[in-house]
Amino acid sequence: MKVETVLPFGKLDPGLRAARDAIDLSKFFNQCELVEALGYNALSVTETKLDPFVQLALGAQATNSVELHTAVAIAFPRSPTVTAQAAWTLQALSGGRLNLGLGTQVKGHIQRRFGMEWFAAGPWIREYVLAVRELWRCWQEGDQPSHHGDRYDISLMVPLFDPGPIEHPAIPITLAAVKPYMCEVAGEVADGVRPHPICTPKYISSVMVPAIERGCHKANRESKNINISVAPLVATAANDQLLAARIEEVRARVAFYASTPAYRPAFAINGLEDLCLELSILSRKQNWDEMPDRITDEILYEYACVGTYDEIGQVI
Repeated sequence: MKVETVLPFGKLDPGLRAARDAIDLSKFFNQCELVEALGYNALSVTETKLDPFVQLALGAQATNSVELHTAVAIAFPRSPTVTAQAAWTLQALSGGRLNLGLGTQVKGHIQRRFGMEWFAAGPWIREYVLAVRELWRCWQEGDQPSHHGDRYDISLMVPLFDPGPIEHPAIPITLAAVKPYMCEVAGEVADGVRPHPICTPKYISSVMVPAIERGCHKANRESKNINISVAPLVATAANDQLLAARIEEVRARVAFYASTPAYRPAFAINGLEDLCLELSILSRKQNWDEMPDRITDEILYEYACVGTYDEIGQVI
């Protein structure tokens, strides 16, 4: 087992509400140094408010041994060539410590936040991973790329744009997943799976792991070689008074995720389909303040790890 932490420190996701404090990226370099000094195996960065590749470029310079994970970079707004080049650069810069975590995002965000056309996510990300790997192969071997798929046709590389071989060309790819099909794709073409934080141990073991195994079987791979990186929802603080505020932040996150159709299977396993539908209606009406109250304590504790600093380790 490896232990990672998410940077920058103090980055809280309040779910449906605006964050109280802005992220101070000027402290990021020193935080990376601290993570390595504390003995973590990996540090990870998300793609919400900040570019993950820029963050990890800082992390690569600040550290010597800790793994560097994108958890996750959003794939579809970037061409495979752009992502492949960013990862190749970071792998060289870090001396082989990158783990490229990729996620698809949901249809509404791809269409309305990124302004792009949407296609079925599972087949799309499968082809995306294959295209990225083909670009890495061509750079390492000094060959022309040859990827011809439904979404991408990549066949050109010229010396001016060829970054050339690197010392550690085998960059692991981890895919964010919730639904079984995406887990199958990960088992077929990726090196790891990063379940969404809303995925409970029950859902991971009964739904996701069997799907990963099916994907591995399809590609004649060993499922034991697929890493699962779990980052649960956590509400923690030094005392009960401070913890109460953290609980409400996590309650809002659970409400937001339950309102999102893409995450519905993780709630359906506990018979919460009607709640998801109700929250989806509220979100479409932008009645954000009403949504957290629909998440009872029983539901909250099913989907989040809650406790003070003295308690949270055992809870997790």
